[in-house]
Amino acid sequence: MIFGLAGKNASGKGTVAEILKTGGFEYFSLSDEIRLALAERGIEPTRDAMTEEGNRIRHAEGAGALATRVLHRFSQGINQVVDSVRNPEEVRVLRTCQNFFLISVDAPVEVRFERLRQRGRAGDPVTIEGFLTAEERELAGGDPAAQQLIATMKLADYTINNGTDVEALTAAVKNVFRDAASKLERPSWDEYFMQIAEVIATRSNCAKRRVAAVVVKDCRIISTGYNGTPRGTTNCSSGGCPRCLSLVPSGEALGECVCSHAEENSITQAAYHGVSLKGSSIYSTFMPCVMCTKMIINAGISEVVYRSAYPLPASARDLFRQAGVLTRQIG
Repeated sequence: MIFGLAGKNASGKGTVAEILKTGGFEYFSLSDEIRLALAERGIEPTRDAMTEEGNRIRHAEGAGALATRVLHRFSQGINQVVDSVRNPEEVRVLRTCQNFFLISVDAPVEVRFERLRQRGRAGDPVTIEGFLTAEERELAGGDPAAQQLIATMKLADYTINNGTDVEALTAAVKNVFRDAASKLERPSWDEYFMQIAEVIATRSNCAKRRVAAVVVKDCRIISTGYNGTPRGTTNCSSGGCPRCLSLVPSGEALGECVCSHAEENSITQAAYHGVSLKGSSIYSTFMPCVMCTKMIINAGISEVVYRSAYPLPASARDLFRQAGVLTRQIG
């Protein structure tokens, strides 16, 4: 889960971030990216300098540049909170991540100014008039690459009014977290097993095409295989299969190929370890060939799920039909 935080100055975004950090979220701030850039240039990070530098980066690298920089810092498998989201393009970049939610944090202007005054940062306005003037520059400027807080806050999935105390804010944040958790997306079983097959395919040593198969029963993986030369022989990519390395057209001289297919290897791997495949499903990145079709049927596999179509002869399709083996293509 990834939460982005957008809000006006002194609205309490930092406190929301602290609550989430206490709950195990990894913290990032787009403002910190600006501070790093200013430090490299030897410039003090006053509020005006921060605004100017953020606008400069967006103009030079695109309006979503700060969010793009932050994405590269995320740790896999950990919830993240990204503070100081100020441009709609930053939201667009963050939404490329699964399970991203934008939280808008706001509070009455008098409350926010008092918080700002108590915070006492260098360069902050000392009057409420100055506070409002500085804020006006950030809210809805005409430059699409500059800060666009109003437009950004309108994109929020959740809005928190932080006009009272920390206890009320904490309760509101917990409610948002619980609701967002109920909306988390997970891949379907088909997507899950096919994605695993695609990772396994990266281990293929075939110089022509990388294919993998995963055999599943009761939503558990019981065997895997990828295409390549037999166990203990020279890898195809290292010269083990002259046919694959000769750039012959697809479908020609198949009898000269010494590579084993992914489905074949997943079936023989199960046999090697004494595992029955009866009643299982096989997920393959490519539709099986005729030889693998026969092996799938004789191994007792009841379903074939594949990603990419293969010029499978009608005889192979007819074999699957006769044997009662279900075939499905998924996108």
